[in-house]
Formats: sequence, C-alpha cells, structure tokens
Amino acid sequence: MHKPDKQPIVLVLLAAFNGMAYLPAQMASLLGQQAVAVKVVLSVDYSTDGTEAWAAELATREAQVSVLPGGQVFGGAAPNFFRLLRDVDMAGCDYVALADQDDLWHTDKLARACQQLRLTGAAGYSGNVTAFWPSGQERLIDKAQPQQPWDFLFEGPGPGCTFVLAQPVALALQTWIRQQGQALHPVDFHDWFIYAWARARGSQWLIDAQPHLHYRQHAHNQLGANAGWRPLLHRARQMGNGWWLGQAILFARLLQLQEHPFVAPWLQGQRRGLLQLALRAGQCRRRPRDQLLFFLSCLWMAIYLPGRGRAPCAPA
Repeated sequence: MHKPDKQPIVLVLLAAFNGMAYLPAQMASLLGQQAVAVKVVLSVDYSTDGTEAWAAELATREAQVSVLPGGQVFGGAAPNFFRLLRDVDMAGCDYVALADQDDLWHTDKLARACQQLRLTGAAGYSGNVTAFWPSGQERLIDKAQPQQPWDFLFEGPGPGCTFVLAQPVALALQTWIRQQGQALHPVDFHDWFIYAWARARGSQWLIDAQPHLHYRQHAHNQLGANAGWRPLLHRARQMGNGWWLGQAILFARLLQLQEHPFVAPWLQGQRRGLLQLALRAGQCRRRPRDQLLFFLSCLWMAIYLPGRGRAPCAPA
C-alpha cells in the first residue's frame, strides 16, 4: 500500500471497441487525474473505426499509455476486461482501476477512491455516477444503499467504470482468473462478478455515495443507467425470464458456494428453493424497490418457470 506522503500509482485498465466517437475525450480525462500517478493499459476488441491505430499511436506519444497486442475478437466488455486482468503486469502500482471508453472522469476521481480505500482498509471501491445524455439531461445513479449479506450474488455495486481495487486484492484476483481457463466465458458482466468474488472471500467493499464520474448514455451502451421506465422494464424482464438466476447460479459455482446453506436450496432452480429465496429478498438486494421486484420475480419463477434458472454451462 502506498505511503500517505506520496502520490499513489494507479494502473487503469481500459477495454475499448469502436470507440473513436468518445475515447479521445475519455483518455484526456484519465490522463488529467490529479494527485495520483496514472498508467493506462488498453485492450482493444477488433475494431473497424480506427480505434486500434489511434491507441497504438497514442502509446508512442504518451509514456503513461500502453496497449496490449490487438487483433482479437472478444465480443463484449466482460471477456475484454478479464483479458486485461489476466495479462497486465500489476507490479509497481498501488491500485488497479477499470475504465470504459466513453465516460468522463472528474479530475479527483482516482484520488478520492485511493483516499477512501486507504482510510477504510477496504479491498474494493465503487461509487455513484452522474448519468448524462446527448440532450443534456443528467441524473444521479444511486447504488450506495447499505450492503446486504447476499446482494453480491444478485447485483453489482455500481458501474465497473468506478471500480478501484487495492493492489494486493487485484493480484489475488489476477491469480484466480489465470486458474479458471474458459470457465469465466459465460459471465455476462465482469464488474458484478468482481464484486461477487471480493465479497465471497470476505473482503470489505466500499460504495461511495459521492459521484465522481459522468456516465455517458448512448445507443451502444452494453447495459447503461438504470434510469427511467425502459431500463427498469428491461431489468424486470431479465429477472422474470430467469437470466439473473442463471448468472447467480454460475457465480455461486465459480466461487465454490454451492454447498452453503443459503445457496444450496435454490441452486437447481426448483420451486421450493425459489420460494425460500423470495422470503429472503431483503438479504439479496440493497434497494427496497429492488427487494420487492426480487421477491415477485422469485414467486413468478417458482410458479411458471421451475427448473429454468439452472445454468447448464456453469462448472459443477
């Protein structure tokens, strides 16, 4: 861990894909971070808009920037970020942060995260964000409700672009990822899984109520802000069709939680286990509104979708 009297060194991992519309502005906000020493490593999913050439040229001009070998097709943010976490050299840094290609970071974003991690001793940090749209609309996305015993299996702690990990934890995660081979391929969201991994091993996680990032919303967001009725409807459908339960089952198996008394009853997606899970909704989501939606979703699946939540591709 860095000494309080010196600037912390933060390794920023940026996954990019066809990012030229927003990436230059985002990179400027990364390199403009104050009170920290920043090193940025990019992994570029095979792109057709010049992102790879731009990143390579930037690395020749900026000593703080490097690019992993390109040409690979990842097909989504999760495998690209897992590639970064697996392949980067984390030696010499104090913290490891994740970055998307299309946001705008406040100049104190990383300094704030490092300070909070140092003061609390937490292993990981995430935070609220200010979502913004091309129209000029802005909205606070609040994920800082009190954490619950099992929320990590059923939701993330905020966007992955706010994540900062203490270096020892990042190194432990890197070692674990390297041991998994292709087992992480079915994971849809790297950030949710990283949070689950950290919490499952008993590590403290801090969710900061102060937003220090402008979270850009556009047509190509992989998930986007949970703001308004359309995203809420999309998430309700994900819960109603059993997708979320499939991910939770996958996470539980990857994290070796399948024998835990809380997990075992619903691991096969059977009716009785889902009814038991519904009654424990308060332990599974942080926001009261989401606890109610979780409760109703469990009831719906118990009645109409018995067995549909199982994840056949998850490792046993």
